[in-house]
Amino acid sequence: MDQINFDEEIARFKPSMDVEEVEDAIVKSDLTDMTDIMMEMMKGKRE
Repeated sequence: MDQINFDEEIARFKPSMDVEEVEDAIVKSDLTDMTDIMMEMMKGKRE
């Protein structure tokens, strides 16, 4: 059975974002949701 190398794991560790950082990332990203996709598909069928 493999043992965990804690020094290696700590070296690779990256902390998760704070709540404020996550909120900013979500608000700033241009996410296409299913409604947008469906509207584009309907628009394409009409043309």
